[in-house]
Amino acid sequence: MPNWMLYGATGFTGMLLAEEAVRRGHRPVLAGRSKAKLEPLARRLGLDYDTFALDDVYTPTGAVAGFDLVLHAAGPFTHTSAPMLHACLANGAHYLDITGEIPVYQQVFSHDAQARDKGIALIPGVGFDVVPTDCMALYVAQQVLNATTLDTVIDAIGGGGVSAGTSKSLLEILAAVGNVARRNGELVPIDLGGGARPFRSQGGTHTAVPIPWGDVETAYRTTGIPNITSYMVLKLPPAVQPLLPALGYVGQNLAKSALFRRLAGYWIDSAMRGSTPDAQEHERAYVYARASDGKGKAAEAWLETPEAYKFTALSAIRAVEKTLAQQPIGALTPALAFGADFVCEIEGTRRYDAQPRQTKRASRVGHSL
Repeated sequence: MPNWMLYGATGFTGMLLAEEAVRRGHRPVLAGRSKAKLEPLARRLGLDYDTFALDDVYTPTGAVAGFDLVLHAAGPFTHTSAPMLHACLANGAHYLDITGEIPVYQQVFSHDAQARDKGIALIPGVGFDVVPTDCMALYVAQQVLNATTLDTVIDAIGGGGVSAGTSKSLLEILAAVGNVARRNGELVPIDLGGGARPFRSQGGTHTAVPIPWGDVETAYRTTGIPNITSYMVLKLPPAVQPLLPALGYVGQNLAKSALFRRLAGYWIDSAMRGSTPDAQEHERAYVYARASDGKGKAAEAWLETPEAYKFTALSAIRAVEKTLAQQPIGALTPALAFGADFVCEIEGTRRYDAQPRQTKRASRVGHSL
């Protein structure tokens, strides 16, 4: 059986990953910086564990020796990815993570030549960030020759809550790159909270706003489309919507302050617990993608998935399995590594083309973009 490590196993998503791995018959070595948290989890799941930090590149390089693959789940990845990435490169181990942070994608992709020399794969974003949108981007792009514009929309914020890791990663993205879209092949800043548009989604028409989702980096690498905007649906009261530009301006500027991020981090750790088991079992997430060539040719499609954190557990472990079985090589997006249909392999996921004959259930998600 391949020997692989799950680092960050005691975080909210890390525990979901560990449980899903065991459910699918895997026996990864669990790893992280806290023995007090790792030991009871490893005992409960019947797995081995190792304790080490990522404060330098030397410690993880030694710890990763002998492993075929590392699934890295300890965020914010802006601070943790580089040491683990270099450890995997040094040891010839595949590197996968569940990041959504644009600078991390850029960093990982910059090591493509080294990965090819080592014969390994570096695949960031094998969770809800960004498997659904990346696979959908490739799916619609394959239907439009020389597409010039790509829009993706995510409707994934249910009642289950957001984890501390997700919240802190968002702060790091805003601090590092702000809110961005891709225009003529380049990342350009756009106002956070601006550019809101209506989107007919689950339960009615809601506001969708541009966000710095990983697609502006990953979908560009996957498809080569030069103009990419990623949107997220916000189910807000009508009275709040006119305030979005002002709230976005304040939030984006606060995120640039290291002191604010540190203080916000303390609150996030105490207040953000992630989605509940009930939400993971019953809630659904939705994705829409549209590619066009600016000359009248366009393709669009919808995707329905399990709740975002449950999807991450399912897709990341499936990505581990496919990486070990297929041995892809290079710094790759999930869609480049496994194909546009990879998302359809995830349990409970359904993709629909935007056609009148689509099923009644599928037609609940529509667009006004």
